[in-house]
Amino acid sequence: MRRSHYFLPTLKETPAEAEVVSHQLMLRAGMVRQASAGIYSWLPMGYTVLKKIEQIVREEQNEAGAQEVLMPTIQSADLWKQSGRYDDYGKEMLRIEDRHGREMLYGPTNEELITEIFRTSVRSYRDLPRMLYHIQWKFRDEVRPRFGVMRGREFLMKDNYSFDVDFDGAKAAYNKMFVAYLRTFARMGMKAIPMEAESGPIGGDMSHEFIVLADTGESEVFCDREFLDYDVLGSGVDYEDAGRVQDVVDHFTTLYARTDDKHDAAEFEGQVPEARRYHGRGIEVGHIFYFGTKYSEPLGAKVTTQDGGEMAVHMGSYGIGVSRMPAAIIEASHDEKGIIWPEAVAPFHVGLINLRAGDADCDAACEDAYAKLCGARVDTLYDDREERPGVKFAETDLIGLPWQLIVGPRGLKAGTVELKCRATGETEEVSLDSALARLTA
Repeated sequence: MRRSHYFLPTLKETPAEAEVVSHQLMLRAGMVRQASAGIYSWLPMGYTVLKKIEQIVREEQNEAGAQEVLMPTIQSADLWKQSGRYDDYGKEMLRIEDRHGREMLYGPTNEELITEIFRTSVRSYRDLPRMLYHIQWKFRDEVRPRFGVMRGREFLMKDNYSFDVDFDGAKAAYNKMFVAYLRTFARMGMKAIPMEAESGPIGGDMSHEFIVLADTGESEVFCDREFLDYDVLGSGVDYEDAGRVQDVVDHFTTLYARTDDKHDAAEFEGQVPEARRYHGRGIEVGHIFYFGTKYSEPLGAKVTTQDGGEMAVHMGSYGIGVSRMPAAIIEASHDEKGIIWPEAVAPFHVGLINLRAGDADCDAACEDAYAKLCGARVDTLYDDREERPGVKFAETDLIGLPWQLIVGPRGLKAGTVELKCRATGETEEVSLDSALARLTA
């Protein structure tokens, strides 16, 4: 994409309403714009990042055996009344009425609707287990939306729901999602630590929230540093090998990891050697629950059993805040100049900077480089504008692309260009062919 054609409304100054780093940088980098309190439009750069995150989530869900569906944003109030949550949910739920006087709601979550889909579609234990997920927009009328997309009213969620005949089957599904979550966040360049969590009104006795470490995080966390050294992606995972999946879960659940609301100082000091103790802050990006028959019982989601009887299915719920992830990644990966995107989710892989647009040699070299990068399917943002070099450098650092390929008249005379790694700040002078070979490898 040529920068002269790209819709990227960057800002030089930090908007006064932006309280946290991610909100500041997402506004300054032209990723989002606020439509109303807690509701945002996603502009091209932000939307590209969002779709890349969504695709990683989708691939890992599919790999674990889940199947994608799409449920509507607007739901009937009747199902929520059957489950008993319609009145309990409170003012966060946006209640509406259609033209026929029917009570509806903008879904804050989907346990009721997916249970109804299952109830009307599955009759026998032979059709289990099943895991169904969707990636859909939600709405919760937060009393005080803040921190940009980190705590908005409208947000994109991945919700997965498992259906099993008994607790053992439900635990196996829970374990698969536990491992899938570790892999999902690792692929985004993040260290996400599973921590024991309260189930709250969802119910059940198994619950973990996944926390990405960030100095500006909303939660205070205490954990064993061994979490940070474990290579989740070092070897593949066979989700049909229940023993291997259980081994990974056991490794993480035997290590100490708590947020401040469940932290026990004496237990922490007793379990974890001083050199391995980590105390910092983090951001919740995912939450998994087992809640048994909490929804299947009142909504009648039952299957016939092997002996001819009937039983309510055991269910679990597994959420990832997809639209929260860009902000979480920025909180964990930035510096004083701007965002530092991990390669897997970066909107472009390379920022190609023409230091003197209009110079015949610079234009020719950049056009050649741009054609070769695009031909190799390397996502490239080519800054072809007639702007001062300082403006181009500042913007490219702000938007955080992993690599910068800098072409100027002085370097070309010497037969070199500059190749800069955004994460380390290291710059090398190499030939253009050498730079292109590395970027297209």
